[in-house]
Amino acid sequence: MERRSFLGACAASCAAAAFGPASAGELKPRRYDRALLVDASGAPLRASALVPHRNYVFHYPYAATPCFLIDLGQAAGPAPKLKTAGADDYAWPGGVGPGRSIVAYSAICAHKLTYPTRDISFISYREQATPHSSLARVIHCCSEHSQYDPAQGARVLAGPATQPLAAILLEYEPGRDALAAVGTLGGEMFDEFFAKFGFRLAMEHGSKGGRQKVGERSAVAELADFCRQQVRC
Repeated sequence: MERRSFLGACAASCAAAAFGPASAGELKPRRYDRALLVDASGAPLRASALVPHRNYVFHYPYAATPCFLIDLGQAAGPAPKLKTAGADDYAWPGGVGPGRSIVAYSAICAHKLTYPTRDISFISYREQATPHSSLARVIHCCSEHSQYDPAQGARVLAGPATQPLAAILLEYEPGRDALAAVGTLGGEMFDEFFAKFGFRLAMEHGSKGGRQKVGERSAVAELADFCRQQVRC
């Protein structure tokens, strides 16, 4: 088998494994429509173009629900023992890409639903420790200082959050070095998000309030370009 075919088969196998039968009592992944991640020009985003430890944002599975995309610079996961706030167990399969270092998570904090907007972001990935936290390489929400480990399924390391960030499941296409979002895993906060911010989201996204699906493509941007101000804490 040629190397390209072999790698393609591996990618398909990994995707199938993510959506395969869960163990007894284990939370199953949720499949949504497949959305190819694209750059500002609409071309497929190349995984190799991601700068390690930089914050990228895209929307999935809904037009208004932001997600983080991060290349951690080294292989991530898997994380077999995670639990939602409702006490559902699940196992995160780990990163994707050539070095299995690329991860994606819902950017809606599991505590008070803080999320990055066009105006400001109180939540982001931090490569370095800060005056307010001795933890490095974490997703840190400045609202109440919940901190998550993106290399281990976004498990909670500090703060009041009661569950990990929901993972966004990715497929990697070696042949064109492309990424696609295909589903979620873990404790989704989408219903609570739309209930809490419905008025604001309707002003931004129209009558559907951003609950329409993103479609076949989702544009990726650096967080620094997506929002005007990032709060550092």
